[in-house]
Amino acid sequence: MSRGRDKVCLIKLRDELEALGYRDGDTLFGAPYDLRHAPPPPGQPSQVYSDYFARLMGLVQHASKKKGDKPVILVAHSFGGRVVLDFLNSTPLPWRRRFIKHLFLISPSPPTGYMLAVTNLASGSSAVQLPTVSSLALRPMWRTFASSFLSMPAPRVFGHRPLVITKERNYSAYDYPDFLAALGFSTHEIVRFVKRVLPTMLRVDAPMVPTTYLNGIGFRTMEQVMYLEGSFDAATETVYGHGDGAATLASILAFARELESQQRRNNTFFKFVKIPNATHAGIVIEEHALRRVMAEILQANNS
Repeated sequence: MSRGRDKVCLIKLRDELEALGYRDGDTLFGAPYDLRHAPPPPGQPSQVYSDYFARLMGLVQHASKKKGDKPVILVAHSFGGRVVLDFLNSTPLPWRRRFIKHLFLISPSPPTGYMLAVTNLASGSSAVQLPTVSSLALRPMWRTFASSFLSMPAPRVFGHRPLVITKERNYSAYDYPDFLAALGFSTHEIVRFVKRVLPTMLRVDAPMVPTTYLNGIGFRTMEQVMYLEGSFDAATETVYGHGDGAATLASILAFARELESQQRRNNTFFKFVKIPNATHAGIVIEEHALRRVMAEILQANNS
């Protein structure tokens, strides 16, 4: 895990809100989720997320009641953005319009995907870090998490360009079954991936509530990785493009365009804010980025 209180996700944002008078448990509520699990595709079961979504719905209604039955603002970052989108799309539209005033997606994990999901599977996760344990040692554990598959680059965005290059062959976003087999996943695991994960790569469902999507840009971001020494234990070379350090600009823009298109067709507010020189994590930590995030939240709250 990152060291230092200010490095913890959303701590500084919470502190900024509390400095304005918001109070934890009264006008400010958290909804932590279990990173190991993945929201299921529409129509497929998940007891973990059925229970979580029910609790989250109750929390939203509780927060609304504390606010005099007014609608609430939802703020989500990183994988939490993916979770909250799936939550909202699991609720009836009249409920959303009754209880949600505004949704803020801050550098969400886009369903259009990013390369870190690929390298985390191949070489060990950068999302879970322990001081005395290497990413490679954590790799077997990470591969058991359903969420580890969820943000792999989407074929319709990344196309047939090779994402992974090895001595034997190259793998694009259309070659995931073969890539997973090369990593040692079983046929059963690959079939499960095709049934439960691939469908989520092929669709973006906008929340149909007023939404502001904020994302950093301007940092080098992985686009392609090479494993040329006969194993997936460590990449031998990485090719970089532009993005927020996690998601490429192409993935970010594809997600934003699809959200905007759907929201506009339904006459629902949507705003996309690009914050220069802000990383995926730094957008809620670094002063210049956090100041812009806070300004957007306060504007929505006062409208």
